[in-house]
Amino acid sequence: MRSVRDAVRKLKAIRAGLQGRRVGLLTWVLVTGILAAACGAGSPLPAPSTHTPPPTHTPAPNPGGTPGQKPLPGTEEFGLSEEELVTNIEDVESLIAKCMSDAGFEYIAVDYNTVRKGMLADKKLPGVSDEAYIAQFGYGISTLYTGLAPQVADANTAAKIGLGEQNVQIFNSLSAADQVAYSRTLFGEHTDATFAVTLELEDFSRTGGCTRAAIEQVFAPEQLSVTYFNPKDALIEQDPRMLAALTQFADCVREAGFSYNHPNEIEADIKNRLDAITQGAPVAALSTDALAALTELQGEERAVAAAATECEADIVEPVYNQIERELYASSPTP
Repeated sequence: MRSVRDAVRKLKAIRAGLQGRRVGLLTWVLVTGILAAACGAGSPLPAPSTHTPPPTHTPAPNPGGTPGQKPLPGTEEFGLSEEELVTNIEDVESLIAKCMSDAGFEYIAVDYNTVRKGMLADKKLPGVSDEAYIAQFGYGISTLYTGLAPQVADANTAAKIGLGEQNVQIFNSLSAADQVAYSRTLFGEHTDATFAVTLELEDFSRTGGCTRAAIEQVFAPEQLSVTYFNPKDALIEQDPRMLAALTQFADCVREAGFSYNHPNEIEADIKNRLDAITQGAPVAALSTDALAALTELQGEERAVAAAATECEADIVEPVYNQIERELYASSPTP
């Protein structure tokens, strides 16, 4: 599961801050600039690249394990091994660069380390502690939404970092109208759905433009579905202990006033509701009713993030870690 995997890898620091009681909710006001040109003025997306696609990468079997036992999937995103993840990232970035060039724009293919930095920066901001981030921004979905291209963000967000400094400079050297066209060509409708961000979330459903065209040539069709489930997480969820932990998680968030049966449901629900409110428009262009709905969603996001993060850290994370250790104990890490 994406959210549980995130808890395993990134919420350990948050766990220490949430050990006692749920963090309080802080007020935060989004400040956005006015978009110089309407998004509708963007140029149409380029035709799919004629570049011969590289072979689709599938999870490699784990060479270890008990004889006769089904090989274990890799431990990286989408069940890939580290080597496969590096290859996939490099292939996608190369195809994005070619697609953008075919459309008349410059884009420098980003290396693995840069994309990885963007992935690891998810739900983080420079100078903001993990505890303060959750209290102020929740998951950083509706609370950090601007509707503007990530390249113009003042802070080094996950999306901005994953694009690489050269591409940020290229974007910022364009005129306002060209920036709109550039974003539409690179991202499609959702400017927040960058490759690094969506790869970390294991959810490519909101990607568009050249980013989507490149991903479709590298990742398997089933991995492009919003219902795709990481095979490692699927193995762990088959364990009765995890099934019991998820039931307890649902009870835990219900006590806080929220109705979610699985950690993965929360961020997906917030994204869908955000899209329904904004339709991808910048905050400065939203109607009074839309702004009110956005403010309400932001408050709910902060509250549910505080509650769900604590429930995950207390209930789900220890069980997930234990089962993962047992599964991979006799097998080298892919």
